[in-house]
Amino acid sequence: MAAESAADRPDRGGQYRRLARQMGSHMGSRSGMALVGLWLLALALAARQAAVVLRMPQEDRLVDLFAWIGDNGVLRVHGSLYDGDTPFTGTPFAGLVLKPLVHSAERGLGVAWTFGTMLLVAAVGVVAARALPEPVSSRTARFAVPVALSLLVISVPVRNTFHLGQTSILPVLLVLAGWLLKGDRRQAGGVLIGVAGALQPATLLFVPLLWLTGRRPAALAGAGTFLACTLATWVAMPSDSWMYWIHHLAGAGLGDPADATANQSLHGALLRVGLRGPGEVALLLVLVVAVGVLAVRRAVRYARDGQPLLAAAIAGCAAVAVSPTAWQHQQLWVLLAVVGRVGRRSGDRLMWPVFVVMVMTLDGSALVPKVAAFGVLGGNAVLLAALLAACAIPFLTRTSPVWDSPVPSGPLSRPNLMLELLLIRVGYWAYSYVRGHAPDSRSLAEGHGDQILRLESFLHIDMEHSLNKLAVRTGWLRDFADFYYTTFHFLVPIALLAWLYVRKAPQYRTARTALSFATLLGLVGFWLYPLAPPRLMPGLGYIDTAHGPQDLSNPDFGALTQLSNQYAAMPSLHVGWSLWCALIIFKMTKNWWLRALGALYPALTTFVVMATANHYLLDAAGGVLVVAAGFLGQRLLARTREGEPQEAAPEAGPPASAAVAGPEGGKPGKPEEAGKPEGPGKTGEPVEADEPVEVPAGGVSRAASDLSSSGPPRSGDRRPPARRE
Repeated sequence: MAAESAADRPDRGGQYRRLARQMGSHMGSRSGMALVGLWLLALALAARQAAVVLRMPQEDRLVDLFAWIGDNGVLRVHGSLYDGDTPFTGTPFAGLVLKPLVHSAERGLGVAWTFGTMLLVAAVGVVAARALPEPVSSRTARFAVPVALSLLVISVPVRNTFHLGQTSILPVLLVLAGWLLKGDRRQAGGVLIGVAGALQPATLLFVPLLWLTGRRPAALAGAGTFLACTLATWVAMPSDSWMYWIHHLAGAGLGDPADATANQSLHGALLRVGLRGPGEVALLLVLVVAVGVLAVRRAVRYARDGQPLLAAAIAGCAAVAVSPTAWQHQQLWVLLAVVGRVGRRSGDRLMWPVFVVMVMTLDGSALVPKVAAFGVLGGNAVLLAALLAACAIPFLTRTSPVWDSPVPSGPLSRPNLMLELLLIRVGYWAYSYVRGHAPDSRSLAEGHGDQILRLESFLHIDMEHSLNKLAVRTGWLRDFADFYYTTFHFLVPIALLAWLYVRKAPQYRTARTALSFATLLGLVGFWLYPLAPPRLMPGLGYIDTAHGPQDLSNPDFGALTQLSNQYAAMPSLHVGWSLWCALIIFKMTKNWWLRALGALYPALTTFVVMATANHYLLDAAGGVLVVAAGFLGQRLLARTREGEPQEAAPEAGPPASAAVAGPEGGKPGKPEEAGKPEGPGKTGEPVEADEPVEVPAGGVSRAASDLSSSGPPRSGDRRPPARRE
């Protein structure tokens, strides 16, 4: 025995040392560092959100909560919940639950409520991350929770909930917890869903979902719990119950007007397009029934497929659409639809999660151009996303052959067009936002203008005034310069990008990445070095030919400077983008006429921006520098990607044509033998549970797609194919 013990000790020590080395390798790898970074990001975002709320004055934070429980709040005074200047907007049952809080309505309640809401949000994130379809890959298991928490905290519903002090996170958590309970606890899950329905009636859509998925005792428990809570409240508060359920039609007439943009329900959308009266009610009932039935059927399908979180998201999105009112704090269900997996190609997989994240974190106007025809889409973006998730998007099932093995896109393929358009639009919105909010101190910008003029004078390159005078006294030159300045800056780069996308997909990826880096560096310049262009330098005699005269005695410089920050002159992106166009043309063609036009474009742009008094020559030099840095950044990024460890691909088989034609030109083989995967999980690639993984390129938005990246159930081990000798 002593000999065995002595022999056993080294083995145990070796096991501990191997375990320690594995843990150290994980934390020391880039994967471990990325994981730590994601957790720090999630904590920082949560802390920032709590700080934003708690730093607000008492009258500006938790406005709904304190309006209800204040000295004259409807939850404190004796009377109806739904009368007064700030009526209660929840169900009578919610008012009954919140009434005990009026006895503790002191200053400390705001802090407790904020951190309590934060805990509810964290619980939703953890429950959602743990509900991904099994088996979950090691990468998804590590990154799912911090990514989910980060997305929740930055979403509009959660931010709105923190600001208003609403209770809308609680029904979501109750429904998720009740829906995901398994085994003998399923009936208790029905009770949780019933309580959630008493707080937020639209969530009763989960009761038929329980019934149709074979959980009939839970469905009966949910319906019974809702009726018990509602009837008990009706007995305790008959007048308020009548006001809510009958007079206000389940809350439709409470709070802000139902046609407000914040109400992203079908009822709100119909009111916004001008429908009123019995016709609107009849159409609404038809749409509600159609959306509800279709969404529940789809949710049943994905629940049976082993995707319970996606099924819950589909039913929740339908609840948002069919509810009489779906205010911003009630729209969290749409964000959960990010777990749906869409697309046969790997390059298409990011389209849906990126769209959902942008819809749920940005204003609708950021997603569409400022054109009247697109205004309806921007104003109903959340409703559109909810309807797409509930009724239209063809989410993949786990039995699909491309579930875990999508058709590779590769660096030479054409990117997803919708994703590119969405990113370009949001990128331009961010560009306009940053430019508009960069420091715009007049004295600082004019001081920098004096610095630029003195430096140019020292270098004997101060030609702006001469060119501006030449354009002013030459009519045709002035008209040409003004037209050129206001037209070609966007037209030429967009046309060139479109041509590259259609004809030269690999070069398109390179070109758009370099342009993105250059534009980002331009924004940094606008922020760090606000500069008044020549036309806004008082007393120097410059004439703004493109925008018209500006009243320099007015601190706001008239209507023009109220639209955007006019002190974003360094660097000149007019010159930078035109140089980018010239470089792309030189790379894409050997035609000397086209190359000559490409070389002329940045030179002519430099002349125009100075002749119209919009930039200095040094601004043009700054544009050249940011474009050079943009191409350098693109090359560094490409080298980084080339240096990343690539997944081992299975050995290439015979060409698809040969497989279909059959061996040796005989009878055609089976179609599935022509390169089609054998089934879910059979890709011929071994998976090690403890191998280091990298966070997906693209940060949180890219990593959001990993919330849906768990593979289908696999039978047996995944083994590499036998190699032919």
